[in-house]
Amino acid sequence: MLRSEEGRGGERRRRKQSGFSLIELIVAFSILLVLSTMAVPLARYQVRRQREKDLREDLAEMRKAIDKYKDLCDAGKIQAANMDSYCYPPTLEVLVDGVKLSNTIAGNGQTSKMRLLRHIPTDPFTRDKEWGKRAMQDEPTSTSWGGQNVFDVYTKSMDKAADGTPYSEW
Repeated sequence: MLRSEEGRGGERRRRKQSGFSLIELIVAFSILLVLSTMAVPLARYQVRRQREKDLREDLAEMRKAIDKYKDLCDAGKIQAANMDSYCYPPTLEVLVDGVKLSNTIAGNGQTSKMRLLRHIPTDPFTRDKEWGKRAMQDEPTSTSWGGQNVFDVYTKSMDKAADGTPYSEW
């Protein structure tokens, strides 16, 4: 008889201890909700910071290529596209396609080409390869390109950084 009573008591204990109570579930889900509401803004902030970093790197890479073109042209190693260009590249594509160097001959008897940019980077904010361009003759705050040359590049995004400056002014 002792065994049968022990069996019934064990069943009672198991019934009381099986599963979670409603209060425990509500508390657990509340904690998860609070943690997730804190994590989402942090994740968005990290994504924005990464895009800003990519934008800075892309702009620096293109501006360095433009400056290299200008230096080569000023040194007489490449021909200027025209007199209005002031030795700046006519388009960004010229930097990717390569420029013919003056007074140099490659091993096959042809003039050599120098590529100053591997590819036109994708704007991290607009997700497009179309960048805003400024010519030497354009106003510094101009948003339309005169087309004479490429003096500077900027993003076409209208977003602003955390400090309030528009990304297009970077």
